[in-house]
Formats: sequence, structure tokens, C-alpha cells
Amino acid sequence: MIFRLSILGVLAGTVAFADPVFEDITSALPDHQYTGGWEHFVGGGVSAFDCSADRFPDLVAAGGTTPAILLKNVSNKGEIAFEPMPLLDEMTGITGAYPIDIDGDALLDLYVMRVGPDSVLRGGPDCSFTDVTVAWNIPQTDQWTTAFTAWWDDGADFPTLAVGHYVDRANPDGPFGTCDTQTILTPTGADTPSYTSKELAPGFCTLSMLASVDARGRKSLRISNDRHYYVSGGAEQLWDIQEGRFLGPDDGFPTVSLWGMGIASQDLNGDGKDELMLTSMGDQLMQIAQTDGTYANAPYDLGTYAHNPYLKGDGRPSTGWHATFGDVNNDARPDLFIAKGNVDQMPGMAMRDPNNLLMQDANGRFSEAGERAGLADTARSRGAALADFDGDGLLDLAVVNRRAPMRLYRNATADVGNAITIALEGAGGNKFAVGARVSVTASDMVQSQQVTIGGGHAGGTALPLHFGIGTGDQAQVSVRWPDGSQSDTIVAKAGERLTIRQTD
Repeated sequence: MIFRLSILGVLAGTVAFADPVFEDITSALPDHQYTGGWEHFVGGGVSAFDCSADRFPDLVAAGGTTPAILLKNVSNKGEIAFEPMPLLDEMTGITGAYPIDIDGDALLDLYVMRVGPDSVLRGGPDCSFTDVTVAWNIPQTDQWTTAFTAWWDDGADFPTLAVGHYVDRANPDGPFGTCDTQTILTPTGADTPSYTSKELAPGFCTLSMLASVDARGRKSLRISNDRHYYVSGGAEQLWDIQEGRFLGPDDGFPTVSLWGMGIASQDLNGDGKDELMLTSMGDQLMQIAQTDGTYANAPYDLGTYAHNPYLKGDGRPSTGWHATFGDVNNDARPDLFIAKGNVDQMPGMAMRDPNNLLMQDANGRFSEAGERAGLADTARSRGAALADFDGDGLLDLAVVNRRAPMRLYRNATADVGNAITIALEGAGGNKFAVGARVSVTASDMVQSQQVTIGGGHAGGTALPLHFGIGTGDQAQVSVRWPDGSQSDTIVAKAGERLTIRQTD
């Protein structure tokens, strides 16, 4: 695997791009924090999506006991600005929210995760939302929701939703050893969404879920679990969606137990298979997709374990939360941001725990750039979003912190490569083409990204795909749509935002 990554680095040439630089522009935000007691030790997600149809990413940030906030993007190129808006009656108890077009009207809705009954908000024009929780028959339970993902079954107009729960709050023997089960919501409505629910068990205190096409080429549900509460007998889980069963060692899925908190996925070598990053307490586990459909743990020298703070003064292990890939200098090699921070006051873990920015080099290895990039914040970070907030072709960053102000950073890196942006319009009810894979060839490198909903920690992005293309002035773009059909190859020029529509 490392050899393949090295080959891609050689093919990309030896052009040196500048070190990343991020400017802290938190003053452009209101003072928003993720607050609360032990039920809000986890969560604190932020999601980026365009709810105003102006091509600038908007944000929704969880607040815990503080009301969640909707931040409407009112930026101009080179200047990032947001207008705060309440999220429907100043909702509280929110751990995170995921943007998803449930009803197929090409407007993004929100699945809102809460400590207590969840909510679904239907998106309308100009970032307006209507509560359709009852109308769409979303279960109203007193569970503690901490994870979400979704997929479209073949031919379905509406998505299947998977909802992950943490500790069973009603169990008097808790919290240890009292992990709650998961819920699968299956669409039954013909003209408008309506859902029936079933339990997915066992549950091992889930903190992240991701539905995607895995290394086998099959649609699966990856579940990352926190062994702090399942204590023993639990593990990471992989559920085959078509077969409706959990995979195990006999299927090439070995037992792995960790303090699972977040999932990120990205094809790092252009083979059309996504690698997985699993955040945890102690270290972060990268799993490399293999040609036989299995995964292998990354070697230590790949540079992704990020197990201790890189700032001096606290040598205790780090705690990772949200992870996200993105090419922050547009050199055609995806980089990796990891939000870090102590759960609360855990004495065995670092308290001064800065966020990571791991930059990928020409050999496919990663090295720490958080401090020199200006991202070495030591607040208790939770959720994060990499997105181009001002439309200048560079990925900026928003981070939600527990009991500390949310932060916003503008990417001010000089001497960067070129980039293209790919938006998809799917056929049928799956308007955002969830499950599609976009492949890009530029500067003699092949990249691919899969369109997914879920993963991260309590939030994610639903935006056009960003591809750095290095020194290339154009790129060859193709799409494998969710139904398996393949688009013709299209040429995108450097700096172009390309929209590709699926034909019926």
C-alpha cells in the first residue's frame, strides 16, 4: 500500500507547495458554545451545506444545553461573514445534525440528533425550515442519539436512515455496560416520506456511523463504538446492507475494539476504494483498503496515528473526535484534519490537546502542520467542517468546542495549486446522488471521492466535491452513479465549478 502511494507521488511531480496558513477570523461569528453536563460530553457537531442556493456554504452547529444555531453565509470572495439565525424555536438538547434531502425536492433537510426525541426539519427556500417529525413518522423515543447515516436502496425514492444511540439513559444499572441499540428507519410512503422503525442489535455505544460502498464493492454500514461504556464484549461493527447481517472474522472483518468517536473516509491512492480513519482516545486508526476487499491497519510511519499532543507540556494521550479529509493546499493530495480535546476532566488523557492538521506529502505520508498553520487550539474541540466559505477555491475551517467559543479559520495559504469543484444532480429521488463516486485525473494523478451522508462526529458536509489538481490547468472527470451506470468523461478547467446531471 505504501508503495502504491509512493508511485502516485512520483507521478505527480516534485512541485513544492507552500505550507498551510489559516487566519483565525472567529470574530466573524457570534459567541456560540456547545454546553451541558455528562450527556453532552459527546456530540457537538457542525454541518456545512448550502441552504440559501447561493453557492456559499451555510452552517448549523449543535449547542447541547445552549440553543443550536444556524449561520447563513453572507460572504464575498476573500471575506467570510455569517448571519446568525435561530434553528426553529431555539432548539436545545441537540448533539448534532446532518443535512440530507429526504423528500427528493432538491432542497436539503436536517436530521436533528438530540438527547431525547429526535427531529426532522424540512428545508425550504432561503434557509427556512419546517418541523415534519410527526408528518414523516420519525420515532419519538427518549434515546440518546449520537450518530446518523443514510443510503438509498436501489430504485427507492426516499432514503433509509440509520440512527445510532449511546448509553441507555433509562437503565438504572448504567452507564457502564448499558449501551443502547441502533434504529433502522425504512421508508414506506409513496408520495411523501413516512417511516417504520426496527431495532439493530447489538449496540455498543455508537458515536459514528457511515453507510458507503466498502472495499468489497458492497454497500455497508460502518459503526464506530466507544468501549469506555461497553466495557467488554463489544467491538467496531460492519453491517452488510444487502444481506442484513453483521460481518465478522470469517468475512475478513477482524475484531477491533477502540474508543471509537468518528469516521472519515477517502480514497488516498486513486484505486476507487476508500481508506477509513477512525478517531479514538489514545490514537487514531487508519485502515487501508486492500485489493481483496479487506482492510489493513496503516503502518506507523504513515504518520496518521496522532497519539500525543504535538505541543510541549502535556505528554498524556490525545483524544480524537471529528476527522475530515480535504486538500487544503490543492496539491492533489488529500490532507487530514482531526478535532481533539479531553472528554471533560479525564486525568489519564491530555488536557492541552491541540487539533491536528496532517499534510500528505509526495510519498503518501502525513506530517503534522497544525501549529505552523495556526490551528493549534487547545479548547475541547468536537465537530468540524472543511469548506470553501468565501468561494476563493481554498478550503476554510469551522470548529465547534465544548464550553469554549466556536472557531472559524480562513485558509490564507499562498502558492497553492489549482482546484475544481464537482456538483452532482442525481435522477429520481436521490437528487444529490448519494452513493456516486467521482473520479478525477489531473497532473498524471487519479483521485476519487464517494458521495456519502454520515460519518464524522455528529455532523458532516453536503456540498459539491472539492478536488485539488496541483499544477494542472484542466482535469478529466467521470462519475459512477449510484445505480452503477457510468458517465462520459468531461473536461473541467482549473477553477471551474462543474455540475454533472444524471440522465434517466
